[in-house]
Amino acid sequence: MRHGKKFNHLGRQTAHRKAMFANMACSLIEHKRINTTVAKAKALRQFVEPLITKSKEDTTHNRRVVFSYLRNKYAVTELFKEVSVKVADRPGGYVRIIKLGNRQGDNAPMAMVELVDYNTTYNPNSKKAKKTTRRGRSKKVDAVESAVTETEGTAEEK
Repeated sequence: MRHGKKFNHLGRQTAHRKAMFANMACSLIEHKRINTTVAKAKALRQFVEPLITKSKEDTTHNRRVVFSYLRNKYAVTELFKEVSVKVADRPGGYVRIIKLGNRQGDNAPMAMVELVDYNTTYNPNSKKAKKTTRRGRSKKVDAVESAVTETEGTAEEK
């Protein structure tokens, strides 16, 4: 029975699990997306989203609290300077999990974890170039236009 089981222990001791989440969260903050198993991705989301919420308010206390979880100065700086600016107007849901299929070796279900505001493909508010289609013109039209420009060019020379 699963009475009182609040989160997935992932088959690890507490210290190992906390260290693994700290490493994964630092990688996510640094690279903006990582690949991992679905179970770890869901557990990582619960770990990292409160930290991102804390980073919205840049105080010494919040930096120290986040550093106690991440244990990486570079990741804390990146989180408070860059990530928090991007997610400032978002009320939550900073992490997206996209399922990728099963891993080749052990058939484990894999997922990509990414920060939502850094993906331009799924972000409707991001500015992206309009897609233009190249439509060919008939050869007859091209031949006629080139003949017209040639005759105009020779008329101007005379």
